[in-house]
Amino acid sequence: MRSTFPALYTICRLFLAARGRVLLLGALLSALTVLAGIALLGLSGWLITATSLAGLTATAITFDVFAPSAGIRLLAILRTAARYGERVTTHDATLSVLAALRENLFRGWAAPSAATMLMRRPAKLLFRLTVDIDALDSLYSRILVPAAVAIVSALAVSIALMLLSVPFALLVGLWLVAAGLGIPALAGRLALKPARRRAHAIEALRSRAIDLVAGQTELVMAGRLQAQCAALAVADYRLREADDTLNRIESGVVAGFGLASAALLSGTLLAVTTLAERNLIGAPVAALGLLVALAALEPFAALRRGALELGRTVLAARRLSPRPIHTAHPPAHSMPEDGLAIQVSGVSARYDGAAMASLENITLSLALGEHLAVIGPSGAGKSTLFAIVAGELAIERGVVETAPATMLTQRTELFQDSLRDNLRLADPDADDEMLDAALANAGLLEDVLALPKGLDTRLGESGLGLSGGQSRRLALARMFLRDTPIWLLDEPTEALDRETGRDVMQRIADRSRGRSLVIATHIRREAEIADRIVLLDQGRIVTNVRRGDAEFDAALARLRQD
Repeated sequence: MRSTFPALYTICRLFLAARGRVLLLGALLSALTVLAGIALLGLSGWLITATSLAGLTATAITFDVFAPSAGIRLLAILRTAARYGERVTTHDATLSVLAALRENLFRGWAAPSAATMLMRRPAKLLFRLTVDIDALDSLYSRILVPAAVAIVSALAVSIALMLLSVPFALLVGLWLVAAGLGIPALAGRLALKPARRRAHAIEALRSRAIDLVAGQTELVMAGRLQAQCAALAVADYRLREADDTLNRIESGVVAGFGLASAALLSGTLLAVTTLAERNLIGAPVAALGLLVALAALEPFAALRRGALELGRTVLAARRLSPRPIHTAHPPAHSMPEDGLAIQVSGVSARYDGAAMASLENITLSLALGEHLAVIGPSGAGKSTLFAIVAGELAIERGVVETAPATMLTQRTELFQDSLRDNLRLADPDADDEMLDAALANAGLLEDVLALPKGLDTRLGESGLGLSGGQSRRLALARMFLRDTPIWLLDEPTEALDRETGRDVMQRIADRSRGRSLVIATHIRREAEIADRIVLLDQGRIVTNVRRGDAEFDAALARLRQD
């Protein structure tokens, strides 16, 4: 519980910072709705009782029925308008805050260190963007607002019951706060662990179900299909167990509120009977007191669902609270000295949990406009070097100085969106003329113009609708839109045929004049445009040769032919 309130406080600050005034207005409208409902019930009871008594006596002619009736109509209209305004205001504000949280969360996970961690658990981001963000809706609508409204209504009920008796009104106020807040608080404490277990079980159930469906072929080949089904069943059992526990707690809360309401009504009935017998109050005021007491606990009952979801909400708040990403040695990236694009000095790095360093004491420099090919066997450290230069991996020691860089990864990342929006990921402000120029430089403009909808053509998942070569050219056009001094190319023409691959490399060479290139490659055609070749082996630089040296031609000859 110690870390519960700091996590909730942090998220509350985010809510207030984003749409604080609107959310406070929604809370006020919610309080007005509840108070109008209580007043409407009490005044209606008073009017019915007073009208009945007036009809039995000679005061029926002089009894003013219009003023209370007008009050009832006013309260009914006020309650309806406040309810509508509260729903519109709070829902719009809450949804906009949650949308902003999703954007901030996505941007946070897109940061280099976080993205590296996310690669190991790709389902994590999905759960944070959906389940955890949705859980925060309960924080405002089912915890904060109902609690504030309940306290305000308890105060209003106490003031109203002072018409009967001040001591009795104070006792009712204390009872409402003690029972109305005590029952949800106890339920929230009891539901904290099962609600967290339920959230974890849902995540496990979804991720294991996805793994079962998406990887059933691999599971069958590995003989792990039954084991995966068993793991799925375990997650489902844990979910059912958590649901059963929460249902029992909810039943206890309902029973507790029922007993508390019965006790309040019984006490109110005894009080108004005693006061009426002493002629301290009349029957209409007694009816008003009974009906107000009847509705007094209703605002507190709204806390029931929030209390049961408190564990889930707290878990989401902890996960989503802004926190620095700690690394042992953050990347010491800064701009290199004039004339250099990259300066790596005495750098060593390893991935989390790795027993051996991926790079060991690397020192390397690259001049502005120079083209460098990095070769070596798989696992030699090429990808690690790229991740360091791109700022995606922390270093253990050393210094990394680089100009801004754009990275073309080995895998072409395309999204289920239009061609235009896939290109604008590189430059959101690019107009169609700029997009056409990038496509032309990548050799894809004619293919796009031949499509019925041109740039508005929508792609399927992972770029479905384009061939492998077209997808690669689209990724290349996206890179061309990024006007950075350095381009990092990770096997840019892997899996392309010889003709397409050579055409892509020629276009890269033409567009990269005056720009620094670093190419990780196993293929000769990719290294042929380099001015220098670096051979990595077991995390160390073994060879560093320039064009014109005999070793340069020998290094090219060792690479795979087209």
